[in-house]
Amino acid sequence: MEYSKTYTVKDEHIDVQNIMDGLYYPFYMEYCRHDYIREVLGFDFEEEAKKGVNMVLSKYTLQFVRSLKRGDEFIVTCSPMLDKNNKSVLHFRQTILLNSKVVTKAVFSGTCVKAGGGRPYLPENLLEKLAGAPEWNGEL
Repeated sequence: MEYSKTYTVKDEHIDVQNIMDGLYYPFYMEYCRHDYIREVLGFDFEEEAKKGVNMVLSKYTLQFVRSLKRGDEFIVTCSPMLDKNNKSVLHFRQTILLNSKVVTKAVFSGTCVKAGGGRPYLPENLLEKLAGAPEWNGEL
C-alpha cells in the first residue's frame, strides 16, 4: 500500500547553511500524506470538515538522516498502518528518499474527531479501505 510523490526543494526552503531548513521536511510529508488520504482512501479534508468530521494529528516522530540541498529532486513515501491497541488511531510511515537513500523517516499518527466534540474514531469507510494494512510495531 505504499504511495509516493516526487518533489523538488524550493529555493525559499534553503537556510543559511545551504541545506533545506528542518521545518520543511514534515511539510513535504504532509503534502504526500494528504494526497494519499484523498486519492487512495477517499477522505477529502474539506468535504469531511463541512460534514463536521476532522482528521487530526495526535503525534509524530521524525528522524533526520541526511540533508536535502537546493534543487534536489526527492521522493516522499507514505504507507498506512493500523494501531494494534487502539482502533481509533491510524499511523502513516513516511520517508523522504534522495537517489534511493533515506534522508528522513517518520511516523505520523492521527485520528478523526467530530467538530462538536466526542471520542476519537476512524470512520467505517476508512477502516474498510485499510483492511489488510499492517499493524504498526512502534518502529520508525
